[in-house]
Amino acid sequence: MSAPELPDHPDLATEQAYLDAARVALDEMAARAEATLEFGERAVREENTVEARIARAHLKDRTASLNLGDSTLCFGRIDEDPLLADGDTWYVGRRHIENADTEPVVVDWRVPVAIPFYRATSADPQGLALRRRFTCEGDQIVAIFDEHLDDPESIIGAGLPDPLLAEVERARSGEMRDIVATIAGEQDEIIRAPLAECLIVQGGPGTGKTAVGLHRAAFLLYEHREELSTDRVLVVGPNRMFLRYVGNVLPSLGETAVTQATVRSLLDVKYRVRGEDNLETHVLKGDVRMAEVLRAAALDKLKVPGEDERLPVGARSVSLSPNQIAQAQKSALARNLPLNSARAVFTQVLLREAKQQLVDRGVGELQVDETVAALRSGDPLKKLVGRCWPTFGATTLVQQTLGNKALLARVSSNLLTDDERALLHRKPTKKATDEQWTEADLALLDEAQALSAGTTTQYGHVVVDEAQDLSAMALRVVGRRARKGSLTILGDIAQATAPSAQSSWQNVVAALGIDTEQTTVRTTELTVGYRVPGPLLDFANQLLPTTAPDITPSTSVRHGGPGPDLRTVEAGEVVAATVAAATELAGEFQTTGVIVPSPMVDAVLEGLRNEGTDPVDTRKSETLGAALSVVDAAVVKGLEFDVVVVVEPAAFVDLYPEELTGLRLLYVALTRAVQRLTIVHSAPLPNPLRI
Repeated sequence: MSAPELPDHPDLATEQAYLDAARVALDEMAARAEATLEFGERAVREENTVEARIARAHLKDRTASLNLGDSTLCFGRIDEDPLLADGDTWYVGRRHIENADTEPVVVDWRVPVAIPFYRATSADPQGLALRRRFTCEGDQIVAIFDEHLDDPESIIGAGLPDPLLAEVERARSGEMRDIVATIAGEQDEIIRAPLAECLIVQGGPGTGKTAVGLHRAAFLLYEHREELSTDRVLVVGPNRMFLRYVGNVLPSLGETAVTQATVRSLLDVKYRVRGEDNLETHVLKGDVRMAEVLRAAALDKLKVPGEDERLPVGARSVSLSPNQIAQAQKSALARNLPLNSARAVFTQVLLREAKQQLVDRGVGELQVDETVAALRSGDPLKKLVGRCWPTFGATTLVQQTLGNKALLARVSSNLLTDDERALLHRKPTKKATDEQWTEADLALLDEAQALSAGTTTQYGHVVVDEAQDLSAMALRVVGRRARKGSLTILGDIAQATAPSAQSSWQNVVAALGIDTEQTTVRTTELTVGYRVPGPLLDFANQLLPTTAPDITPSTSVRHGGPGPDLRTVEAGEVVAATVAAATELAGEFQTTGVIVPSPMVDAVLEGLRNEGTDPVDTRKSETLGAALSVVDAAVVKGLEFDVVVVVEPAAFVDLYPEELTGLRLLYVALTRAVQRLTIVHSAPLPNPLRI
C-alpha cells in the first residue's frame, strides 16, 4: 500500500537539518563513550578490582545504549505555549542526545517533559502551542504533521493522516515493532503508572495492550534504573512463538535487563517434562485447591510423639512433652516461613524450652549455656527434630502426594472428590530421575519448592501477557516472583480459551496471591482499537454478548476498509478454496496468516505446498518471517498479519467440549488481520455471526 504524493511541509528542510545534527551529536556521544570504556578496560587489565569490573560493566551498557543503528532518532517535537509555560521547544525521541556542551538535542520519550507529546489534546493542550509529528524512514523525514493546539481549528500539515494511523496500517514484517513514536494518551497513562502496584490491563484485540506492557517495562527500567538493573524485569508470554514475535521490542528500546519466558520455560530448566496429562488431570492440577493439598501433605509430615522425649546431655537430661513439641511446631508455623526455615525456628523453640527447664532446676548460668550448646550439637536433639520436622524437598513432596493413595486421601478429604484423587494418583517411580513430569506438574513442583525453601528468584517487576489463560497454579508461580507484588497483568477475558482459563480479573488477583493491604491493585481498560479495521472488529464483536457479556467491546479508530470476505463452498472444497484464497492474498500483501482448526492443519499445508508455496508451519517454527504462515488456531493469540484467512469457523467450536471456549478462540482468530479478512467455510457460521 503506497502513500500518496504529498506536498513538502515548509519546515521540512529545517527539521531534516536538525535530525542530521542530532545524528552527528549521537555519534560524538558514542565516540566519547568508547574512549571512556577503553579507560575502564585498561583499569581492569591493570587493577582487576571488583570496583573496576563494575565500572567497566556500566560503561559497556552505556556504550551499547548509544548504538541505535538506523533506527529513527526523533519522531517529533513539542513547542510550549509561552502564555502557559516557559515557551521551550523539545524534540522527543528514542534516546537522550546531547551536544558537546551537554545541552539536550533530543529528549528521551520517557522523561516527564515528553508526556504532553503523547497526552495533549485540543481540549487539554497541557501547556503546548504546537505538537509536530515526523514520519521517517530511518533519519529521513518523509512527512510532517502539525497540530496547533493553541488554535485547534487551524490544524494543518502535509496532508498526511495522523501518523499513528499511518503506522498501524503499515505492512507487518513477522515480528512486533515498538510503538514509541505513536503511543496514544490512554496507553501512555498505563505505561507511566507507578512501579509499586499490581496493574491489570483489560484490552480487546488491537488495543495495543502487549505493546503497552512492553513499553511499560522499558519506562520502569528507565525510571527505576538503579533498582531494576539489579532486580530485573520478567516478561511472561503464552508460548515461545509469541515471545519470538515480541522479542525485539525491548532491545530496540535499549533495554536488556529483562528476562522473557513462558511459565514452562521458567521451570523446565530444573524439572524435565517427559509426560503428558489427559485434559481433566491437566485442568485439576491447575486448580488452586492443589496448593492447599500440597501444604496439607507437607504438614502431614510433622509428627508429635505420643510420650515425653528425654534428651540426655552429659550427666544431665531434659524432657520435652508432646504438648511442648506441638506448641513449638505451632510457634514455628506462625512465622509463615518456608518449612525448612521454620524447622530452624522449631529447633530454637525446643532449645528455649530445654533452657527454661535447666533454669527452673537452679542450674547456674554458665552450666546452662554449656548444656544448651551441647544439646544443640548433639545427636539426641537432631534425631528428635528429624522425626518431628523432616527436611522437605519439592520433588519428594509432589511425588509422595501424587503417588501415595493413603496420603492423598488423608490430606484432601475436604478438598477433592474420589474421582479427582483417582485422576491425580500415579504409581511412583523407583528413582526420582525417572519421574515422568508433565507440564501441569511444573506449577505443583514450584509450589512445593516455595513451601519447602521459598522462592529463590524474584524480579523487581513482572509483566504477564494473555494472563487470562493461565491456570490458578500458574498464576501463583508468577505472583511469587514479583517482589512486593509489582506486576502488570495484560489480557482480555473475552479471549480466555485455555482449559484452565480465568473467568474474571478478580479470580486472577486472588490466584496471584497479592497482599492487597500492602500492594495497590488497580484495573484499567483499553477500549480503542488501533490494529483491526472497524468493519472487521464490528463483525467479530458480534460474538461478545455470548462470550464475554461483561466486557466493553473495543471500537476501532480505523473506520474504513472492507468487511470480511465470506466464501461459502461445498464440504469437499474447503481446502482447495483456502489454498486459492491464501495464494491470491499472499501475492498482494506482505504477510498472510491462514488460521486453521487443529485437525485441518496438515491438509491445508499439503495443499499450499502442492501449489508451489513454502508456508511456515507454526507448529514447528517459532518465527513468522515468511510471507505465508499456516497457524494452528491454538497459538494465534497475540499475533497479527496483514491479511488473514480463517478456515471453517464452525470447526473452532467443535474443538472444545464447551461451545463458549470455541467461540472465544474464533473471536481471537477473527481479530488478527490488519488489512483484510477472508473466511472460507462449508458449514454454517456460528449463530452470533449469521448476518
